[in-house]
Amino acid sequence: MHDPAPSRTALGAAAYRAAHQILDRPVVFADPLAIAILGDDGDGAAALARQLDPDEAQSWRRMRAFIAARSRLTEEALGEATASGVDQFVVLGAGLDTFAYRNPYSPRLAVFEVDHPATQAFKRAQLKAAGIDVPPSLTFVPVDFQRESLLTALRTAGFRREKPALFSWLGTTMYLDRDGVLATLAAVARGAGPGTKLIFDYVRPPTSVDAPVRPRYQALIERLAAIGEPWRSFFDPHELDAALRGAGFTEIRDWDQAALNARYFAGRADGLEVGPTAHLIEAWI
Repeated sequence: MHDPAPSRTALGAAAYRAAHQILDRPVVFADPLAIAILGDDGDGAAALARQLDPDEAQSWRRMRAFIAARSRLTEEALGEATASGVDQFVVLGAGLDTFAYRNPYSPRLAVFEVDHPATQAFKRAQLKAAGIDVPPSLTFVPVDFQRESLLTALRTAGFRREKPALFSWLGTTMYLDRDGVLATLAAVARGAGPGTKLIFDYVRPPTSVDAPVRPRYQALIERLAAIGEPWRSFFDPHELDAALRGAGFTEIRDWDQAALNARYFAGRADGLEVGPTAHLIEAWI
């Protein structure tokens, strides 16, 4: 991402969420603010228009399905966490995520949105234009993940590191270098209380993907590189599991294509499903 423009991938993820509300029935992830936060004109509206183009909608429907599934799993986990007393939710790389503005657990649940300052500035402008209020339970935490300390920024924002929390980190790891990803995982492990859970997604190396899928996967990677936001890190599931355990996570669940499709897409008449290249992790401290 190049300052001062907002992340194109943040716009893209938001457009996928919004397109899911329009194109897919039944929805896997209901988000009543997904369309509104993109706005009626400008970059957000253009991003949604691209996703609604029939060719684009068909080409990227598996990506749309994965983004819906990861959001739903995260918010289901958040519901379980709040029922057990967790009252802190940290959204790393928040982009245009809308949970904080429809938070059913407010004011008990404090939400911390962590993101690059340029993306946060763009989001706040979008919220204002859409008439979406910023609730007192939300704290914006501007951080450049590649240059600043996550733990320092969270402490300054009022995060209580001795207490458990749920962290989500969606659609971000692949855009950071490998060392940066591992450093952030380690920071969460040492900087939050026992009982904390982290949910994040990652992508597998192209060489690990079955041959019939590989050309399409490589095309996606090249498309993202062409717009200036290349994927920088890929992880093998087994080595990532070992890295998480070495960082201090004690229980890990990797949601792959089969698990996500069984949970959220079984029996659909439209055949909507996630593809084989992305994974979603739940990891506990």
